[in-house]
Amino acid sequence: MQAHELFRHFRMPELADFRQYVRTLPTNTLMGFGAFAALTTFWYATRPKALKPPCDLSMQSVEVPGSGGARRSTLLDSDELLEYFYDDVRTLYEGFLRGIHVSNNGPCLGSRKPDQPYEWLSYKQWVIIEQGCFAYSMVVVPLYDTLGAEAITYIVNKAELSLVFVDKPEKANLLLDGVENKLTPGLKIIVLMDSYGSDLLERGKKCGVEITSMKAMEDLGRANRKKPKPPAPGDLAVICFTSGTTGNPKGAMITHGNIVSDSSAFVKMTQNIVTPSPDDTLISFLPLAHMFETVVEFVMLCHGAKIGFFQGDIRLLMDDLKTLQPTIFPVVPRLLNRMFDRIFGQANTTLKRWLLDFASKRKEAELRSGIIRNNSLWDKLIFRKIQANLGGKVRLMVTGAAPVSATVLTFLRAALGCQFYEGYGQTECTAGCSLTIPGDWTAGHVGAPMPCNLVKLVDVEDMNYLAAKGEGEVCVKGPNVFQGYLKDPAKTAEALDKDGWLHTGDIGKWLPNGTLKIVDRKKHLFKLAQGEYIAPEKIENVYLRSEPVAQVFVHGESLQSFLIAIVVPDVETLGRWAQKRGVDGSFEELCRNKDVKKAILEDMVRLGKEAGLKPFEQVKGIALHSELFSVDNGLLTPTMKAKRPELRNYFRSQIDELYSTIKV
Repeated sequence: MQAHELFRHFRMPELADFRQYVRTLPTNTLMGFGAFAALTTFWYATRPKALKPPCDLSMQSVEVPGSGGARRSTLLDSDELLEYFYDDVRTLYEGFLRGIHVSNNGPCLGSRKPDQPYEWLSYKQWVIIEQGCFAYSMVVVPLYDTLGAEAITYIVNKAELSLVFVDKPEKANLLLDGVENKLTPGLKIIVLMDSYGSDLLERGKKCGVEITSMKAMEDLGRANRKKPKPPAPGDLAVICFTSGTTGNPKGAMITHGNIVSDSSAFVKMTQNIVTPSPDDTLISFLPLAHMFETVVEFVMLCHGAKIGFFQGDIRLLMDDLKTLQPTIFPVVPRLLNRMFDRIFGQANTTLKRWLLDFASKRKEAELRSGIIRNNSLWDKLIFRKIQANLGGKVRLMVTGAAPVSATVLTFLRAALGCQFYEGYGQTECTAGCSLTIPGDWTAGHVGAPMPCNLVKLVDVEDMNYLAAKGEGEVCVKGPNVFQGYLKDPAKTAEALDKDGWLHTGDIGKWLPNGTLKIVDRKKHLFKLAQGEYIAPEKIENVYLRSEPVAQVFVHGESLQSFLIAIVVPDVETLGRWAQKRGVDGSFEELCRNKDVKKAILEDMVRLGKEAGLKPFEQVKGIALHSELFSVDNGLLTPTMKAKRPELRNYFRSQIDELYSTIKV
């Protein structure tokens, strides 16, 4: 039957009859029709659309013939690796020039004082220290102010630094200590940003070190202008001293080409999807001595974007976020864990927690379909406040530096409604060697090889990881791999083999879709008495998901058959968590309470079982400690990694007591 015959068959009224029919309908019925039409229009306007991935997500990397099993990004048209994205940007100096042009000398760097708005310097106002060095082919050596006197003295001497910029007089005095003790004879000039007294000037003179101000240095430059001496891609840009968990820091030699290739790979992977521009604003709270931050900032500067610095106090970061309203937010797992715990901690009733869980599950269902958005009903009802806490404009987040829980990453992807990438790498490959492919919002892996490098897995026989099974130590090769460690051929040979492959010390596994999963750690391994290998960091990352746990140090010994741990409870959550279990008291009292200790151990073991830890990987006893491991007390490196030898020594009495009292 034809359509017009169908209408005739049902004797549909003429248009005039239809209008008359509508007039007879009750008002509430008409309002219902109107509401339905409005909802339908709203749904069509805001209906979720999946982002189109740049490749087939079921095949995100391919094996390179004749490479011994190495894989490359499928975003490449050939086996030739990406060295640069823009023809006119092959050094950091050229990238900054591009930023000046693209932004039309727009705002570049921003800072703020407490309770004040951000104040901005333009691109041309900021060719001072780092960019000034790059313009004249000088090498930058960043110094963490938390490295400690011994490490700073070592670096100044090892790198033969003759001039150092510092912000505060205390740091200048620290440097002068090394000169007076004849440990840093090459240091000749210290430039201070803050004001200083005549006593510091006199002390410098006695040491043979010139003390001068930043303003005097700028005035000197204005009076003695020189033409730039631009670097080549192969020239050193940065010597980044990795803090290390044992021994002296190692100076990773990073070239302009290393940084440009790694940054270009990110631009290539997110091409036509992220596309940074002068409209973008980055919040900078990670140290520039960290290559992750260096690469992110270079991507911003190359595209004429703005960089706003936090006030320097992590406790004020949320206030800085609300004021700056960044669009791009690089983060580390420690901050993500704190955000996750705070969100669920504020859901303090059964109903609130149910709503939060229900809404996140609805958004997670969209994630599985490749949909990222912040305009759903659940965003308006549940997640808008969470998004507003970050300034309300974040469209891109990147996490790296350490493993992040799949639970935390998936929830925050859903709750924040922005593109959220996870990367993997290390200083020695200029930050990243693998990254999430846009559109793949699954968690539990670190993405595919970046277009600037190959990744292969090699056998680690004593841990039973074999490349033939798709498992082994992660090795990286490409233009983003560093040149070696400064004046340390032995350490360089440990990291770089004769064929130029960087051995990361991490154990990886290829997933069926060509993404990489980090499953273990080759370093920091130890054996228990029965011969089982233990990778403590893997176990610690599982236990850190326990609500009352802020930090955990897992320890084992070759003469013992089981593991123990030192646990620092979370000062913000322990009281509430213990109260639910019928225990009250101050934080210190709870840390001494045996029932609390027993409950925390049970929760950790429960999480270990859920994560698939083997029985010998579970701790059999814990000691609670009320003070956080920190850089200041010498138990963490500046990049927040555990200093395991120091932790062992610091907690030796607790370790001995646990081993003497626990019977298994």
